[in-house]
Amino acid sequence: MVEELVAAGVAVASAGLVYALAGARVVKQYERGVVLRLGRLRSDVRGPGFTMIVPVVDRIRKVNMQIVTMPVPAQEGITRDNVTVRVDAVVYFKVVDAADAVIQVEDYRFAVSQMAQTSLRSIIGKSDLDDLLSNREKLNQGLELMIDSPAIGWGVQIDRVEIKDVSLPETMKRSMARQAEADRERRARVINADAELQASRKLAEAAGVMSEQPAALQLRLLQTVVAVAAEKNSTLVLPFPVELLRFLEKAQQSVGVQQPAVPEQPVEARQSAGLQDAPQPAGAQQSVEALRPSVPAPAPSPAEVQEPGPSVREQLPSPEVPLSEESEGSKTGHD
Repeated sequence: MVEELVAAGVAVASAGLVYALAGARVVKQYERGVVLRLGRLRSDVRGPGFTMIVPVVDRIRKVNMQIVTMPVPAQEGITRDNVTVRVDAVVYFKVVDAADAVIQVEDYRFAVSQMAQTSLRSIIGKSDLDDLLSNREKLNQGLELMIDSPAIGWGVQIDRVEIKDVSLPETMKRSMARQAEADRERRARVINADAELQASRKLAEAAGVMSEQPAALQLRLLQTVVAVAAEKNSTLVLPFPVELLRFLEKAQQSVGVQQPAVPEQPVEARQSAGLQDAPQPAGAQQSVEALRPSVPAPAPSPAEVQEPGPSVREQLPSPEVPLSEESEGSKTGHD
C-alpha cells in the first residue's frame, strides 16, 4: 500500500514537473513576449527573462525589438524630366509596440518592404534627375515620411531611409560626361583669359618703367640672349629692333623733303623765245601742280620781258616743236 502511494506521488510529481517545464519560457533581452490565451491577447507583454505560461492554453510570440536593416530592391522608373533611372535603397526600422506588430499586421517585415518599394517608385516619379543625384538628403526625408505614416499603426518606427545607388543609361552617362567636360573647358578658358589680362597689365607697367630708362630694354635683351644661349643651341636668335626701321624710314623721308627744287622759267620768257609748252592732260597738270613745292618764282625784270639777251637764248634748249607763225614774224623783224 505504501509503495503504491509512493509510486503515485512520484508520478504526480513527474507530471507536475513536465507541465511546469512545458509552460516555462525564456524571453531574451532584445525581445518582448506577446501572450495569446485561447486566441485572445493578454494585456501584459512579457519582458526579458524567465516567464511562465499555461501549457496548451496560452501561446506566446516573441517579437524582436532590434533595429532591422532591410534592403529595398532596385526600382526602375521615369523621373519628372523623362529620364529612365534605376534606384535602390535601404530602410532602417524597429518595433516600438510588440502587441500592435503582432495584432495589426500579419507580417510587419513584408509590409514595410512593400511600402518602401511603393514609396521609392513614387519619389522617383516626383523628382528630377538632378535631385536624385545631388539632393538626396531631401529625398531621403520625404521617403522616410511616406513609409513612416502607415507604419506607425503597425507598431513600427522608421528610423532612417537611404537611397543607395542611382543607375543611369549609358547614353545619359555619356551626355553628362560631355557636359561636365565642356563646363571644365569653359572654366579653364576663363582662367587662362584672366591670367592673360593680368599678365598684360604687368607687361604694360614694365613697358612704362623701361620707357623711362632706355638702358633697361638693352639689359632685358641681353638677359634674353643669355637665357637662349644657356640651352647650348647651335642657332642664336637676335631680335631686330623695330625702332631702327622707323629711324631709317624717317631719315629717308627727311632726305626726300630736303632735295632742292629746279627753278622754273617764266612763261613770258619762254613765249618771247618762241617756245611753246607741249599739251598735257588735265590730270597730269593737276598732279604736277600738287607735287610742285610752293616756292615763289622770281619776278622777271622789264629788260628780260622786252627782249631776251643772247645768254637767255643759249640757255634755252633747242625747240623740238614747230614754231608758230607769230614767232617767225617776230624773229624776222628783229633780224
